[in-house]
Amino acid sequence: MKVAIMQPYFVPYIGYYQLLNYVDLFIVYDNIEYTKKGWFARNRILKNGEPELISLSIAKGPDNAHVVDRYLADTFHSKDKIKIKNKIQELYRKAPYYNETMVVLNSILECEANNLFEFIFNSLKITTAHLRITTPMIASSQIAIDHSLRSEAKVLALCEAVNAKQYVNPIGGLELYSRDHFNQRNIDLTFLKANNIVYDQSPSHPFVPFLSIIDVMMYNSIDKISAYLNHEFTIQ
Repeated sequence: MKVAIMQPYFVPYIGYYQLLNYVDLFIVYDNIEYTKKGWFARNRILKNGEPELISLSIAKGPDNAHVVDRYLADTFHSKDKIKIKNKIQELYRKAPYYNETMVVLNSILECEANNLFEFIFNSLKITTAHLRITTPMIASSQIAIDHSLRSEAKVLALCEAVNAKQYVNPIGGLELYSRDHFNQRNIDLTFLKANNIVYDQSPSHPFVPFLSIIDVMMYNSIDKISAYLNHEFTIQ
């Protein structure tokens, strides 16, 4: 069984979904430290040919709290999510797949969860369903291991607990793990590298890569995205 383990990101870039689509089980960290510098609660869309951030508003909390212990701001459901929706409507109203993508976005934003992890996990479920990805997802805390473990040791423990035969990580983590350590546990360590995916994005500006999946969905049909998910990457 092929397994991937990732942090929960808000409407992440297409490489995240390539990984999710490729494996047999996708584990999402909920008991991992939240950091403002990460992509937990933000991502990038396109504005006038440049990346533009969209962010979930987060209630104040301890700096070392886990993602599952962080919450959306009190103003998110009443005001802040409307700002996100309005910004995306303004920037993408002429995109060819605007209507279909706005249905997905509305479903994401209408989630009533206040817990940050629940909100993001639900957004991943909605997006994967739209993209025809059927890989099961599970929160890391639902797997019986010693959750005080960190880094590679925790990854190995999670893999063993679900009987993984292959662990797949994004290519950016190449230096984080030892093939020898995985081989000692009879687990094949591999890395997914997304190809340079370019699509018709803006006729008046150079292509901007690695934006949120929202941008990909706005400018590509589901069949085209499925081709990206299934073929536009290599495994190393």
